[in-house]
Amino acid sequence: MLKSWKLKEIVLMSLFSVVFGIVYLLFVHVGNIWSGFIGPIAYEWIFGIWFIVSIICMYIIRKPGAAVVSETIAAAIEVLLGNAVGPRLILSGLVQGLGAEAVFAATRYKRFDLWVLMLAGVGSSVFSFVYGYFLGGFSVYSTGYVALMLGIRIASGAMIAGVGGKAVADGLLATGSLRGYAISRSKKGEARA
Repeated sequence: MLKSWKLKEIVLMSLFSVVFGIVYLLFVHVGNIWSGFIGPIAYEWIFGIWFIVSIICMYIIRKPGAAVVSETIAAAIEVLLGNAVGPRLILSGLVQGLGAEAVFAATRYKRFDLWVLMLAGVGSSVFSFVYGYFLGGFSVYSTGYVALMLGIRIASGAMIAGVGGKAVADGLLATGSLRGYAISRSKKGEARA
């Protein structure tokens, strides 16, 4: 999957995965605090943060595997840093990355506009919710509560991962630090058109 990748793309993806593995672990604590006030639905509001690296890496690198590999590495970093869920979290990262990857694959890795990035966040939301439903015991909640949880997670994935991921990558692009990556070549082509 990564054989056609340049070394700098692998390094950048790895760097983002490490940084967001740390961010992900910090947000576990944010969710824990907030859930003490409003219950388990608290995590749904911020769930999009746990998908953001897949969106950022795919938007910058634009190669098959960028979403799923970056998300899986970030989850592994989070486990190494001490997330209490343990190694099972790596499977969660894989599932989340597959949700985003599926959306990009559906476009044949040719579309990276805001709507596609938001849909990739939704893809991660849906994949992770289905996985979490069976593993997290959501079946104890009423149907309405589960539907509300899913709706909030979808909105969070679209806004935090999709819109937020685009904003982070575009901000980095504006600094000139992403010259030589697919995102930079794409923006030059758009400017000439």
